[in-house]
Amino acid sequence: MSVESVTVPRVGDVSLAGVAGTLLLLALTVVGLRAGTDKVLVVSWVAFLAMGGFAYFGARAAGTQDAYRLVWGYGLAAGAMITSAAVFLLPQAFGLGGQVGGFGVAAGILAGYGAHTVGHRLTHLDTSFDDTALQISAHALAAGLIIGVIYAALPTVGLLLGLAIVSHKGPAGYAAARRLRKAGKPVSVLLFPAAAVGLTAIPVAVLDPTFSTGMQAAVFGFGAGVFLHVAMDFLPECETGTEVGEVARLSEDAHALLDRLRVHAVASTLLGGLAVFAAWLVIA
Repeated sequence: MSVESVTVPRVGDVSLAGVAGTLLLLALTVVGLRAGTDKVLVVSWVAFLAMGGFAYFGARAAGTQDAYRLVWGYGLAAGAMITSAAVFLLPQAFGLGGQVGGFGVAAGILAGYGAHTVGHRLTHLDTSFDDTALQISAHALAAGLIIGVIYAALPTVGLLLGLAIVSHKGPAGYAAARRLRKAGKPVSVLLFPAAAVGLTAIPVAVLDPTFSTGMQAAVFGFGAGVFLHVAMDFLPECETGTEVGEVARLSEDAHALLDRLRVHAVASTLLGGLAVFAAWLVIA
C-alpha cells in the first residue's frame, strides 16, 4: 500500500486523537483528585483551557487575510515560549546536571528538528495531525513530565513554575489552529496537545517516582530543547515566500506592508516575553 493511499479514520470534522486525549485527561483528573495532586491538576487544566480556547479564535481567523493578526499570534507564542524556557527550564537543567542537562537540551532540539523534517511525510497522509501538531504534542508531553517531576520531587514549590511553563499555550493554540484550518485539517486535533500536559504530569505526580539528579537534569534539558525548537518555528518571518509573506502578497503594497510587519513581529515577541516576566513578578 502506498503512503499516498493511507487513511487515518476521522469522525466528520472531529479528531479522534483530540477526543481521546480529552477523555483520558478527565479520567486522570479523577485519579489526581483522589491522590491530592491539586497543583498539578490546576496547571494541567489551565494549559488545556488556554490552548483550547485560543484555538477556537485561531480557527476563526484562518479565513481572514489579516497579516497583523497572524504576526501577533505567532510572535506572542514565540516570545512567551523562549522566555519560559530560558528562565524556568534551562537553569534547572544546567543546575542539576551541568553537561547532562546540556545533552538533554541538544536531544530535545534535535528531536524537534527530526519530527519537523520527517513530519513532512504526513502531508501525504489523510490524517488530522500535521508536523506542527506533532511537535506541539511532543513538547506538551515533555512539559507535563517536567511538571510532574517538579511537584513529585519538590511538593513545596508553588504554582509559579508550572504556570510559567504553560504560559504560552494560548498563543500557541491560536497559531497552530490557524495552520491546521488553512491546511483543511480539524482544529479539534489540538485538544490532544492541550490535554498532553496533564497526560504525563498527573501520572508522574501520582506515582511519585524517585528520579536521580542526572535524570531530572536530562528531563529538564530535553523539555527545554523541544520547547526552544517549537518556539523558533513560531517566530514570525516577514519575508517573501513565508506564511506571513503569502498573506502580505495579497496587499497592493506588499513590500511596504512587510516592512511594517517586521516592527510588529519584534514588538509581539517582546510582549510575549514580558508577559511571562510580569507573571513571574506577580506570582513570585
